Amino acid sequence: MRVLYASALRTALLAFGLWAGAPTLAVAHEGHDHGNEAQAPAAATAPRSTSSTDALELVAIVRSGRLAVFLDRVGTNEPVTDAVVRAETPDGSVTASPMPDGSYAVDAHWSLHPGEHEVLFTVTAAGSTDMFPVTLTVREAPPPKSEAGVSAWASGLAAAHDFQRHLKEADPLPLAIGGTGFLLGIAVTLLMKGRRYLPATALVALIVALAFAPRAFAGEGHGHGSAPGSQTTIMAAPAPGGQDLARRQPDGSIFVPKPTQRVLAVRTVVTSSDIMRRTVELPGRIVPDPSASGVVQSSVGGRLSPPESGIFPRLGTRVRKGEVLAYVTPPVQAVDASDMRQRQGELDQQIAVTERRVERYRKLAPGGAVSQVQLEDAQAELKGLLDRRAALDTIRQQPEALKAPVDGVIAEATAVAGQMASPGVQVFQIVDPTRLWVEALSFDALTGGQHATARLADGRMLRLAYMGAGLADRSQAVPMHFAVEGAPSELRTGQFVTVLAATDAQQKGLALPRMSVVRGGNGQSIVYEHTAPERFEPREVRVEPLDAGQVLVVSGLAAGKRIVTQGAELLNQVR
Repeated sequence: MRVLYASALRTALLAFGLWAGAPTLAVAHEGHDHGNEAQAPAAATAPRSTSSTDALELVAIVRSGRLAVFLDRVGTNEPVTDAVVRAETPDGSVTASPMPDGSYAVDAHWSLHPGEHEVLFTVTAAGSTDMFPVTLTVREAPPPKSEAGVSAWASGLAAAHDFQRHLKEADPLPLAIGGTGFLLGIAVTLLMKGRRYLPATALVALIVALAFAPRAFAGEGHGHGSAPGSQTTIMAAPAPGGQDLARRQPDGSIFVPKPTQRVLAVRTVVTSSDIMRRTVELPGRIVPDPSASGVVQSSVGGRLSPPESGIFPRLGTRVRKGEVLAYVTPPVQAVDASDMRQRQGELDQQIAVTERRVERYRKLAPGGAVSQVQLEDAQAELKGLLDRRAALDTIRQQPEALKAPVDGVIAEATAVAGQMASPGVQVFQIVDPTRLWVEALSFDALTGGQHATARLADGRMLRLAYMGAGLADRSQAVPMHFAVEGAPSELRTGQFVTVLAATDAQQKGLALPRMSVVRGGNGQSIVYEHTAPERFEPREVRVEPLDAGQVLVVSGLAAGKRIVTQGAELLNQVR
């Protein structure tokens, strides 16, 4: 009997240990399934079908008793929103209604019944009519899966689990702590009094432990079979009208529903092979056109003062040629002032003597005492002395006017009232923003007259016209000048650009926009091929620069493929 008591006690302690360790085991086994393992259901995808011609492709999607029709051009993936779409459905002929998102809607109550439904679309667009037959398969939702072969042990665990669920509904933490302490107190008391009530104590502990033991065997995310009162969750199959989501397939391709393509504005182009000139990348910067720009400098040192308006021209102010921008007043030193006063005194004395002589000659000339030649010489000498005296006065009083040499916009200004301007120092720079050049440095000998483009930091492209190249090296490079054709107003002098100039070498390849090429997870350049109306596959390629807006695919891609040109970066983020 003593052995029986010990066995019962060990059983109770084992069950209690399982109950106490249930939370840890549940966490450790979270996500496992020890019953009939079932794979997770596939992502929700509404019933759909596609059909295409040489010019158009059609995608029909069934959702909640309505048929959404998306019509796009095959080559560019542009939506066709001005077409007339008629559908021959099991309920008869009906005309699709245009929707705000560019699709067409058709009432399809027949799509609520499982089975295969044949629909014929007649599309009239741009004066041509095409027919698109599709087959829509609506599957019946699968019933919940049932698990057979439940053992008695599993049934017992399910019943205990049901009991535990009822305990959880009544705030289980205080109940579990209080009940456990109460039972342990009773067990210790009975053991201290004797072994008479030991079997009963072990039995009660066993029952209580079994009520919580299922947590150790059927933790969160587990399934041990279906039983009455069991909380095992059965994930139902998604409804046919569920929302379609863009996702990456196991083979690396990307499924992008047509509504998502409309939001992302995905566009494509059909590649074609051609012989193109090889290009080189050159560092460059924006410089003003020498014939349409100028600098304003002071010829003499002096103090700056604003023009008659009282305000110096600000940056960005448009000025006209000959307009006064500032004044420079030369300072007069004390020594210079003394010399000028002495010189003025000498001139005043000479002028007074000469005036008296001229006056005397004028009186004696009629009588013949003085010849007319002497009178005229005296008058000329007097005039010269007066001019010299006036020039001295002008030097002391009149400042130098700084005028704009060309029409343009103030690009740089360093004028401050009262500032001393040194001779030859730039005070203003005037630039015509519509006439700008690009100065690039080439380390290779390039022939003149080649086609060139420039790429800004934000990806915008500039068209350039070759103007000339220098014969003297500058830091082991040859400077080259290009004129910007149609320069945008945002350009600034000194702005850095990347110049792509064509060379005489030729090579064969496929031209694609730069936006088509994205970086893969391993750093490889990839493009996305539009293989199906809602499917895109990545292709690893090797590219070389072609111009500021295009690259040349030299390997990894064949001609005649539909490649994404807009939205490739967004597709690359789909996971």
